[in-house]
Amino acid sequence: MGGGVADLVTTGAQPLWRGRALALIGIVLVAFSLRSAVASLSPVLDHVAEDFAVSSVVVGLIGAAPPVCFAVFGLLTPLFERRFGLERVAVVAIGLIAAGLLLRGLAVDSTSLLAATAVVFAGVGSGNVLLPPLVKKYFPDRLGLMMTVYSTTMAVSTFVPPLVAVPVADSAGWRVSLGLWGVFAAIALVPWVVMLVTSRADAVAAAPRSAASTADAAGDEVDAASMATGPIATTPASPRVFGRLWRLPMAWSIAFVFGASSTIAYVSFAWLPTIMIDVGGVSPANAGLLLSLFGLMGLPCSLLVPILIVRFQATRPVFFIAIAFGLIGLTGMLFLPTVGLPLWVAFFGLAAALFPLALVLLSIRSRTPESAVALSGFVQSIGYAVAAVFPLLIGLLHDATGSWLIPLWLLVGVLVAVIPAGWVAGRRRTIEEDWERRHGRW
Repeated sequence: MGGGVADLVTTGAQPLWRGRALALIGIVLVAFSLRSAVASLSPVLDHVAEDFAVSSVVVGLIGAAPPVCFAVFGLLTPLFERRFGLERVAVVAIGLIAAGLLLRGLAVDSTSLLAATAVVFAGVGSGNVLLPPLVKKYFPDRLGLMMTVYSTTMAVSTFVPPLVAVPVADSAGWRVSLGLWGVFAAIALVPWVVMLVTSRADAVAAAPRSAASTADAAGDEVDAASMATGPIATTPASPRVFGRLWRLPMAWSIAFVFGASSTIAYVSFAWLPTIMIDVGGVSPANAGLLLSLFGLMGLPCSLLVPILIVRFQATRPVFFIAIAFGLIGLTGMLFLPTVGLPLWVAFFGLAAALFPLALVLLSIRSRTPESAVALSGFVQSIGYAVAAVFPLLIGLLHDATGSWLIPLWLLVGVLVAVIPAGWVAGRRRTIEEDWERRHGRW
């Protein structure tokens, strides 16, 4: 009963575009907007500060805004999804991202900049929760490949904005640089709106097939050929499923792995350029390049990690390699910051392997899209709640000590503390199996 997802990955794979091209395009475009919304602001904060004051507290709050919003909407999104459905909530989430990004380019002071940023990350928080279940719903037979496409797109959208944000701000102004990403988010709306418009006719046509699928499900069998022509039938996440996750070590372990990944990412988005300037003695322009290098290291991780986990069940090796690289990078920054700084940043960036690892676990550690929605909401709400503390805490520690020594050691502590969670997350069982082992029938 526990190997359903793995079976779907290895059998009955069908062409990605057959009957689901819009879903493929929509997932890729949304994935691009999720990270570009985060990575496009910090490189141009110095340009923004020329128009109005942006204090270190505001920078810390902006850095903390993504995980705070993600935690809140990680809890709320499964409730919205149950009421309105995956696709409808996805459209609203993308709309919020686009509107917030455009409003951010119109900010007149630090308060309006922070408010627009909160709107952006309300949408991004919902999108983060929805994308893994959407992948599971539309591509159950190509789960490993689609998680690779999804996480690779997010990696690309992490390192591209720091590369282009400053040149665009220099030539056209910071408002254009920030608002540009809202255009991409608006484009991401198109395939999902088209799918919603045509969904009623498709639902009527698919009614007989859905009845047949229900009968097959009663026998615990999945018809891969029918799944290739569209999404599998799915039930929205129920409060019962979500409530059970609080009692499962597997769910908590994935949440803490996700939290460590998010902590590293959002602390870096908020503070890495400043740390590089102060500790490594580099120029602001080179600090922006180092932030881009940090994001770039997520690209090979996003390409390889889903394949290694889905096909080869290498969850624990990938986890411990990511932790080791992260610790090497931080050690270099602590003890040899002016020698080989790009190397230390590259090693530190390889800790980003924790992110695609956690994303894949959201799918392979659940049997159904219903439980995937619940697990995604649980993991991201807990993980982002943990991560929300650190961008502001890092800034406060730096202000209190006048040094980056304690903040960097704090990041070392985060990577060490998550090791037990990574070991538990490496167990080859679903949350349903974890429940059945402890409490009986799911």
